[in-house]
Amino acid sequence: MGTEPGSSAGVPGKPEGVAGGPGAGGAGAVGVGARTDGPGTAADSGAASAGAGAAARVGGPGDPGAGGPPEGAAGARGGGHSDGEAEPSEERAARPGADTAAPAQPAVPGDGEAESAAESGAAEDGATGAGEHDRTPAADRSGSGAGGDETEKHTPARETAGGAGADGDAAVDAEGGAGRGGDEGAGVGGEMSDAEAELAAQRALRERIEKRKAEKQGPVTAGAKLTGKAADLLAAVRAVESGERPVAHVFDEPEPAPRKPVKEPVRRPTPTPAAAPASGAAHSPETVEAAREVLTAGGAPAALAVPATAALGDGAAAQLRDDPWQLLRIAGVRPEQADGFARALLGAECGPDDERRGRAITVWLLEQAALAGHTALDADELRAALAQRSVPDPDAAVQNAIADGDVLVFQDALDASPSTAALPPSGEGEVQEDAEGERPVRVLIGLERCALAEESLADGLARVINSLVKADETDVAAWERAAGAASRSAAELIRAVAGHGLVLHTGGEAARAEPAALVAAARAMGLRVCAATHSPDGRRRFAALLAAAEGSAAAGAETAGVAAEQGEPTDAVATVAGLLSGAEGPGRDADGALAVDLLVVLDAPQLDVETAAMVVESLPDGERLVLSGDPSVLWSAGAGRVFGDLLAARVCPQIASRTPDPGPIGELVSGIGIGELNEVAAPGKEVVIVPVRDPGEAVHRTVQLVADSVPRAIGVPSEHTQVITPGHGGAAGTRALNTALKERLNPGPGRFGGFDPGDRVAYSPALGRTVPGRVVMADADGLHLDCEGTPVVVPKEQVERLVRHGWALTAHQAVGQRWPAAVVVLPGDAAQALTRAWVYTAFGRADRHLSVVQGADQALPRAVAEIPAKPRTTRLQTLMRMQVPAGG
Repeated sequence: MGTEPGSSAGVPGKPEGVAGGPGAGGAGAVGVGARTDGPGTAADSGAASAGAGAAARVGGPGDPGAGGPPEGAAGARGGGHSDGEAEPSEERAARPGADTAAPAQPAVPGDGEAESAAESGAAEDGATGAGEHDRTPAADRSGSGAGGDETEKHTPARETAGGAGADGDAAVDAEGGAGRGGDEGAGVGGEMSDAEAELAAQRALRERIEKRKAEKQGPVTAGAKLTGKAADLLAAVRAVESGERPVAHVFDEPEPAPRKPVKEPVRRPTPTPAAAPASGAAHSPETVEAAREVLTAGGAPAALAVPATAALGDGAAAQLRDDPWQLLRIAGVRPEQADGFARALLGAECGPDDERRGRAITVWLLEQAALAGHTALDADELRAALAQRSVPDPDAAVQNAIADGDVLVFQDALDASPSTAALPPSGEGEVQEDAEGERPVRVLIGLERCALAEESLADGLARVINSLVKADETDVAAWERAAGAASRSAAELIRAVAGHGLVLHTGGEAARAEPAALVAAARAMGLRVCAATHSPDGRRRFAALLAAAEGSAAAGAETAGVAAEQGEPTDAVATVAGLLSGAEGPGRDADGALAVDLLVVLDAPQLDVETAAMVVESLPDGERLVLSGDPSVLWSAGAGRVFGDLLAARVCPQIASRTPDPGPIGELVSGIGIGELNEVAAPGKEVVIVPVRDPGEAVHRTVQLVADSVPRAIGVPSEHTQVITPGHGGAAGTRALNTALKERLNPGPGRFGGFDPGDRVAYSPALGRTVPGRVVMADADGLHLDCEGTPVVVPKEQVERLVRHGWALTAHQAVGQRWPAAVVVLPGDAAQALTRAWVYTAFGRADRHLSVVQGADQALPRAVAEIPAKPRTTRLQTLMRMQVPAGG
C-alpha cells in the first residue's frame, strides 16, 4: 500500500498528504491508509519540479486530488449496491417496467438483477440515475496527464488554446464572424475597443440574417439540393411525367460488371454455440403467441412470453389464464406485479385470500430464499413472510403448496442425533418434541428440488465414505512412497487420501500445489485421476501446477514411464461444468459413472447442493473424492453451503494447509481472513490505496489506474487488469464503470447489442458461472466471443441475458479466477454490501498488484473485523451427522 496508515488499526482513514515512495525519502513501507495518487505518481518517482513531464501524477488534468473530480466524471448519483444478487441476469428477461403494479396495468419487473444472493438475499440492483450512460471526463479520453505543482488547479473541458472557451464562452458564428476574446477578429481591426468589437459583431450578424431572409423569399426549386440516388429518382419521375421515357424502362439499371474471382477463405474451427438453456426457443411459435396474448390481456409486457413458456411449458397460456399468479414463476416478477396481472384477468374474483395467490407466493418466497443460498426456511420465518405479503392464512397457504408437491416439510432434530430421524410433516410448530418427547426438533420448509438434492448429496457422500475398499500392502507402500517424496502438507494430504474415501483440504492460492502433488503422485501410481476447477482460468493455473509437480516427481525412470502413459497434465484437469457435461475430463463408463479412481474438486466452496449432488452421484463405488478450497471466500451463487457444512459436520479427515500465500498481497489477504486489516510493507507497490470522496471520483480514478497508472508504473497492461466492485447498480457499479472503461479503452457505437469487436465481456452461461471473453464479431448467428481460447456464439436473443461488459465485475463473478493486477472499487454507497468474505475474495483476485479505490471510509475495517458472511439455512450438516459418525 502506497501510504502510511490513517489509523492505529491500519485502516483507510482521511488522506493527510501524498505518501513518499522511493526517491521521496520513504523506505517503501505502506499501509492501508492515507492518500496516494496511485502507482507511479510524481511523488513516488521523486519528481521535484512543477513541470516534470506528462502523466507524472495519476490524476492528470482534473485530478480529483488537485481540485476535486472533473466535471462530467462518470457515475450518476443514487442507487445502492448489492453484491447479493443472483447472477447472471435471469431477471433481465423481465426488465420492462416499474416495481409496483396498477390494478389493471401490472408493472414489469425492474432492473433488479442479482449477482449472487449468497451475500444479500437476492436484493435489488438499485441502479438509479444515469448509471448506464455515464462517460469518462475529457481528461480520461485524452489519455494525457500533466506533471505539475501539487497545488495547481485544473478545470477540465474549459481549458482551450487562445482563450476561446470550449464550453461556449467564445461566441463565434459557424459561418465566420467575430469571436469575443479572440486574438484576431474577422473584419474587426486590432485597435478596436471591446464595445466597438461587440457592435461590429452585431452588425455582421444582422447582415447575415437579412441575407438569409432575402434568399428564402425567392422561388424554391424542388429537389435542387438532392444528390445521388435521390436526385436520380426525382429525375426519373419527372421524365415519366413529361413523357420523355416509358415507365417500364425508367428504373432499368445497366448490368453490373463481372466480379473478379475471390479465393476460398480459410475455414476456421467451428465456434461452439452457447448452451441453450430451457427457453421458449424450444417451443412452437403458436405456444409463444398464445402466451403473449394472455400476457397482453392482463397488461403484462409481451416480452415475457418466451420466459413464460420456458417456465410453464407448452400450456403456459392456459395456466396463466386459470391461475394468473403463475406469473411469479418467471424470474424477476414480484408479487405486486402478479397481483396487478391477476386483477386485470379476474376482475372482481381477485382477492388477497385467493388460494392460488397464497400457494404461488409461498413458492416464490422459497425461490427467493434459494437465490439467497438457503435450501430451506424455518416455518416461523416463512409464515411471517407470507403475512407481510398480505396472505390472510399463512398456514393454509403452506399446506396448499405442500399438497401441490412444490414444497416439502422436514423435522430435523436440533442435536442432529442419528436416533432422531425426520418425522412426518407437521405444520404446527417450529421447535417441537419428537414422537417420544425426548428431543426438540425444528420444522423446515424447502423447495422440492433443493431438498431432494441435499438428501441425495448426503446419501452419495455417505456411500463414498463407506464403500472404499481397504488397500492391500502393495498399495499402502506405494502411497507411502509418494507421501515420502512430497512436502509436509502435501504428504499429510496423500496419506489421508490413501486410507479414506472422502477428504477435505483447506488453504489459499499457494496451497493448490498440494492437490497438484497428490494428482501427480496418483497418476504416477497408474490411477485414473481427474481434477476439476470452477473456472477455465483455474483449470489453466492448476494444469501449470500439475505440470511442475510431475516434472519434479519424474526423477525416476519408472515414475516417468507411468506418468507418460497417463497423457499430458492438461488431460487430467477439467472444469466442473465440462466434467458433468462430458465435454471435458475422462468421460464415463458403461454404467454412466465417471471413469476415475480419484476425483479432486478445487474451488469447493463454489459448489451448490445441486451441482455437488450431480458430481457425487457420478462417482462409482469404492472411489476417492477430495474437496479442496479456501473456506474464507464467498460461498456459492446457488443454494447451499456444501463445503462449510462438511467442515462443520466433521465426518471425514480434514487437512489444513500450512503453505501461506506469499508477498504483501498474500500477507494482507491472510490477515483479512482472520478479521484483521493489517499494514503491510510493499516496496514494489504491490498494494496501493487511492482515497476518493464520492462515486464519481471513484469512477474517474479507476479509469486512470486501468488505462494509465498500472500499465506505466507496474508494467501490467490494461487487458490484464480487472476491476472489481460490490454490485451492478449505482454510480460506481459495474454498469457505470464498464461504460467509462469502454469509452476510454475501446470506444465504439455498440452496434451489436451494445457491444463492439474487442470489447471485454463476462459471459454467464449458468447461475454462478462467469467466463471472461472478448467480442470477435457479430452476424446472423449471434455474437461471436473468444472465451479463454474457446470460440462461443451467443444467439442474439440471448445476448442481453448472458453477456455483460467485463472490464468491471462483481466479486461473485470474479471468484475462482485471478489476474496479474486488480483494482477494487469501494464507493461510499456500497458500504452495506461489504463483508469480510467479500473483501477477502475481492482483494485475493490480484496476483502481482492490488489498487484499492477507497471511498468507504471506516466501513472497510468494520466489515473485515465485525461482519461475517450471512448465515444460510441448510440441512446437509444434520443429514451427514445422521448417516456418518462424527470423525468419519
